[in-house]
Amino acid sequence: MKIWKQAFSLEGLQQISQQTMVDHLGIEFSAYGDDYLEATMPVDHRTVQPARLLHGGASVALAETIGSVASYMCIENIETHMAVGVEINANHLRPATSGKVTGRVSPLRLGRKLHVWNIEIKDEQKRLICVSRLTIAVVPQRQ
Repeated sequence: MKIWKQAFSLEGLQQISQQTMVDHLGIEFSAYGDDYLEATMPVDHRTVQPARLLHGGASVALAETIGSVASYMCIENIETHMAVGVEINANHLRPATSGKVTGRVSPLRLGRKLHVWNIEIKDEQKRLICVSRLTIAVVPQRQ
């Protein structure tokens, strides 16, 4: 079942991410389907900790990025409402040391005022690096 209420393209998502943390971390929107969105992020000097492992905070940034964007695209009226993060958690399951990781977000619940998302982040060998759950509130736009 198609969940998107807004029309979008991967190029358009990338364009609105310029000059943001998304851009700084090298996150690139890479795929979507009727009920998921994906983005990649490099494991490089921008995203690793001093031990040269993918930083947990970078994984969380990737998870919140794709979850927040997915929620925004599920809002019926973006002129009057917006998506804001309420809570995120992450379990870091194995290290990533090079290449790229890919995050895939899919809905657990899409209510009128609350969205809950599942995010899986995998390495290039399709091994699960991190699982995350993100809760988003759909609130009136601030004037």
